[in-house]
Amino acid sequence: MKQLAKLTFAPDASREIGVVGLGKSGRAAAEALTLAGYKVYASDAAANPATEKAAAELRAMGVAVDVGSHDLDRIARSALLIVSPGVPPTAPPLVRAREAGVRQMSEITLGRGFLRATKVIAITGTNGKTTTTALVGHLLRAMGVDAVDAGNIGTPLSAVALREPQPSWLALELSSFQLHDTEMLSPAVGVVTNLSPDHLDRYAKVEDYYYDKALIFRDQTRESRWVLNGDQREVLELARMLPEPVVRAGKQVPDPYPPKSEWPLGDVRRFSLAHRDDAWYDRDAGQLVVLGEALIRRDELSLFGDHNVANALAASLAVMIADPAHRTPEARKKLADGLRSFHALKHRLEVAGEYGGVLWLNDSKATNVSSTLVAVEGMTRPTILLLGGRHKGEPYTSLAPAIRRNCRMVLAYGESAPIVEQDLKQLVPLERLGSDFGEVIARARELAQPGDAVLLSPACSSYDMFNNYEERGAEFKRLAAAGAR
Repeated sequence: MKQLAKLTFAPDASREIGVVGLGKSGRAAAEALTLAGYKVYASDAAANPATEKAAAELRAMGVAVDVGSHDLDRIARSALLIVSPGVPPTAPPLVRAREAGVRQMSEITLGRGFLRATKVIAITGTNGKTTTTALVGHLLRAMGVDAVDAGNIGTPLSAVALREPQPSWLALELSSFQLHDTEMLSPAVGVVTNLSPDHLDRYAKVEDYYYDKALIFRDQTRESRWVLNGDQREVLELARMLPEPVVRAGKQVPDPYPPKSEWPLGDVRRFSLAHRDDAWYDRDAGQLVVLGEALIRRDELSLFGDHNVANALAASLAVMIADPAHRTPEARKKLADGLRSFHALKHRLEVAGEYGGVLWLNDSKATNVSSTLVAVEGMTRPTILLLGGRHKGEPYTSLAPAIRRNCRMVLAYGESAPIVEQDLKQLVPLERLGSDFGEVIARARELAQPGDAVLLSPACSSYDMFNNYEERGAEFKRLAAAGAR
């Protein structure tokens, strides 16, 4: 097995390091720490086949593990606590650790500590960050660069650290949950795709959610490079949410510290769908223009909707400013070829098939209202919209105008169905169903006519009926195909 060097910021190796959560991130963190020679205690409140399997694998490596409970006293004695992104700050082990003065750290920071020589393009935002991350990684590889996609996109940073050799570049997707405890990120380029309310089931108010997003700027300096959405004032001013001490917790900066009116510091570039900018969409010419020159025609980009044009602009601009070698004529040609060869990710406005003249679209990754709004606004066929799952705290009323324009019917289902019905019943055609997903798909099939589309874009999490959005999307595709036989 690969042996990892000790962390420069880690405490005395004779003391135990705690890991809370045994999902992908927690398991990878515990494994990496063990291979670096640290003593590890890992725990997860959930007792299920997945956590039991992870526990068995870690115990075989010598890790102490509890499943179904946390030893709070043991956590309070930890030298350091690694926190999985799905664990809220109010969870008992995190509260106990704070009371005991134990330093808490994200798996992202831990993984970054093992990957100090790897350059990072870090991407956050409410919507589009997964597609933008995948695009960044794809474009880097199109230029012949050794690059890996990691973070919220599915691969923990600590798992990447175990790769031999370690990659030269990382396309790193960061959720607000991951950024909450992340420091020492030091990206070569930081990207913010957009902002809109989300995760209001975890955050008391939207400003708290935006604050965690702003932590991507916590170690900004005059040497930093940023790619920001030039069409959103909230994005352009996001860094100003940070208090000075949080920024100072990162890199050393000169005194006097620049005023917030100058934040974010460094080389700030913008992308836009509405006006000329560092990267922009020339609608009249049908071209994506980056750093003053057309990169590709819009019809060469096989992605649905203006939002994906924005993602392509953001990714291209980020890759180009990351290194001067990425801006040569030869590099631009490779970037253009990379954009042409990129295809939509699974569960993100993915075509599930066309059966009996009805197009079935899987947008299961749309777990918030703003993401669903983008999908509905882009529909060009009369649409049956499947809306529901576990409610995340946002009202659904903002969807009404787009639904009236583009949808034949809304089918509200799952735990959130009563709330969806309350918000939209008087505004759009709507039927309320239960929590039988097969029944939902069957009813959509009954309603859809040749030339229509059935769109799964739930605006909710999947956890009322499925383990994750991938499982929900896979079942949608299976049922759509099964009904065509």
